[in-house]
Amino acid sequence: MTELAPVTQAALKARLPDAQTVTAVTHWTDRLFSFRVTRPASLRFRSGEFVMIGLPGDNGKPILRAYSIASPSWDEELEFYSIKVPDGPLTSRLQHIQPGDEIILRPKPVGTLVHDALLPGNRIWFLATGTGIAPFASLMRDPETYEKYDQVIMMHTCRKVAELAYGRALVESLADDPLIGEMVAGKLLYYPTTTREDSPRMGRITDNLTSGKVFADLDLPPMDAAHDRAMVCGSLAFNIDVKAVLEGFGLREGANSEPQEYVVEKAFVGDGI
Repeated sequence: MTELAPVTQAALKARLPDAQTVTAVTHWTDRLFSFRVTRPASLRFRSGEFVMIGLPGDNGKPILRAYSIASPSWDEELEFYSIKVPDGPLTSRLQHIQPGDEIILRPKPVGTLVHDALLPGNRIWFLATGTGIAPFASLMRDPETYEKYDQVIMMHTCRKVAELAYGRALVESLADDPLIGEMVAGKLLYYPTTTREDSPRMGRITDNLTSGKVFADLDLPPMDAAHDRAMVCGSLAFNIDVKAVLEGFGLREGANSEPQEYVVEKAFVGDGI
């Protein structure tokens, strides 16, 4: 039997022209993991945007999905946060990547969760479920967020306490961040909740907004379209429900071409990946 020659980095790059190298992987739960990869020298993006990433398929065609970039625009590497789906076309394989492995990354960032898509305001609400926190992981580490707003409220809801670990670790690290640590102090309010497992704070984001509980807990006035802005990232059903709540407060949906009071990420990756 003829022994196959090892695949060289040069050969891999020729086969995968958009390949980037995995530099770190962290498994937060049996369903959630984050990873970092090298950043293409030509890639420029706004914090909150997403790119297409993936792996080669069995038929030679790449399997690609939209992933929000969780690292800020100034980071030398790119970070992503993902769910694990046992039979998902992509994540069933992506969850096994290790440092040194290669993934495909198409360096064409797009997305609606950017500051340019919102009118100026005093407070900004980041509203996310599950891995929908990824674009806000980018925005919470961007100095522009704290330059534009007097208060930043991160509402993140998951089913279980352990699923909040990634967001909690990130928020807790910001105070010591050499770039934005002083800017974050007194401005960022973190409001994590669970829906299935008991925790200090419970309930869906929609319920905590409509009941006024989050405003009472954080000692904030109710949402007001004159001062509040919001960004939303979660499942399609979550997005629809939150849009109705925000519009009930008088906020209007915006876009890059027409900034308004709130924006929704429509390319969020769900459980089928």
